[in-house]
Amino acid sequence: MAVIASVSGLNVAQTHMAVEWGASQTTVLWIINIYTLALAALLLPLGAIGDRLGRKPMLITGLIIFGAAGVVAGLAPSAAVMIGARVAAGVSAAMIMPITLAVITSTFPEEERGKAIGVWTGVAGGGGILGMFLSAFLVDVADWRWLFALPVALAVVALAMTWKSVPNSRARSTHSFDTIGALMSAVAVIGLIFVLQEGPERGWADPVSLISLGVGVVAAFAFVVWELHRRDASLLDVRLFRERGLAGGSVTLLVVFGVQAGIAVVLFPFFQAVLGWSGLLSTAAMMPMAVMMMTASGLAPMMAARIGARSTMTVGVALSTLGLALMALFVSVDGGYLSILAGILVMGIGMGLSMTPSTEAITSSLPRTKQGVASALNDVTRELGTALGVAMLGALVANGYRSAIDDKLGGIPHKAANTAREGIANAVEVAPTTGSRAQGLIHTAQQSFVDGWQQAMWAGVAVMGVLLVHVALRGPKGSGPAVTDEAEASETVAVR
Repeated sequence: MAVIASVSGLNVAQTHMAVEWGASQTTVLWIINIYTLALAALLLPLGAIGDRLGRKPMLITGLIIFGAAGVVAGLAPSAAVMIGARVAAGVSAAMIMPITLAVITSTFPEEERGKAIGVWTGVAGGGGILGMFLSAFLVDVADWRWLFALPVALAVVALAMTWKSVPNSRARSTHSFDTIGALMSAVAVIGLIFVLQEGPERGWADPVSLISLGVGVVAAFAFVVWELHRRDASLLDVRLFRERGLAGGSVTLLVVFGVQAGIAVVLFPFFQAVLGWSGLLSTAAMMPMAVMMMTASGLAPMMAARIGARSTMTVGVALSTLGLALMALFVSVDGGYLSILAGILVMGIGMGLSMTPSTEAITSSLPRTKQGVASALNDVTRELGTALGVAMLGALVANGYRSAIDDKLGGIPHKAANTAREGIANAVEVAPTTGSRAQGLIHTAQQSFVDGWQQAMWAGVAVMGVLLVHVALRGPKGSGPAVTDEAEASETVAVR
């Protein structure tokens, strides 16, 4: 929860940081995005190192650095210090995140593993929303710097619990560490995440965006070729993607997290600019989806045990698709929050049911000796999906808004009309300068945003529909235990 909350929590303090340090919007976005970039890039390498050196020492080290980075960020006197603290937090988060799931999959008995993964998945899925709510609350009632108190407090509690309760385990490997594979994976992830983060701001045809995309694609291809060459000594045995569990689980998480992140991008402007709510109230409005998601994640293992992992994932994806369709059908300016509440609730249930068996399918496809890598792959998939969803659904909403409002700005002064075309927040800000047309411009912008919303939601329905067919036909057959044999069991050392 500490790691996930730190991904999105700082969004509520963008204006405060810009004003206090005189920072540009680009600098503020770097403060937010550099954390995700460092986290995603180092997940696979640090997950593999944790497998080798010991999962408990890696987790403890990561928590100490993460807490210290949070303290420095909360006291940062400048944007430069803040960026440095966020880099350190991202690196330490990459030490923490893979190990948390690897500890579960490598130490819990088979009959309890599904329940434990369900709890982990629910916290990972709903923790971001809960973290945003608590961060927004701290910003509203205190000072924006207090939002770092939440991840620091969570890290301290986690450190105490880890020291007392988490057993150590590690893998004894006869192969040397795949340094080249680790570097290639980091370059590939940085290139792809960077272009997804910067593309909407810079433009997809911008040279920096194109170079980043090219570097990411080439590095990803080189990583696959190298890992095939290394075979059993590879960082990630890409041959395992032939299995339904690994491929189906990865694709499902990529799409589901992409849609979830994209929905969040759409919901906040709807709450704030269309409904006129505060940041805290807007975040609270997301809580029903988080509660449904966390509850369904806990129930998913029992459902999978009864009807199978593939059927559970199919039901989850189908409900997520239905939730999107309900929002697209019924969202309206006049209907307000109630017009999307049913869709949010159904979507939360669907995501919870689909995420837990998907995660278990990924971790069950790799040997116990590589559970840090399995967990890291699970996390990288989530991060890539999140970045992709924000970029694509955000772009669809923006384009839909501009298309809808273009023909409705007759009579609005030219300068104000151009500002209104940039986005609904811009339209609301410039409206008072248009005199008697102010209220009409605001209503037009709100309706245009809803029109763009509906286009994005129907695009999400189409993507989820394709995923539904894929999962129903090619989803994992079961959610069995992680791949093991006598040789692998002898390589793994667990110390309680």
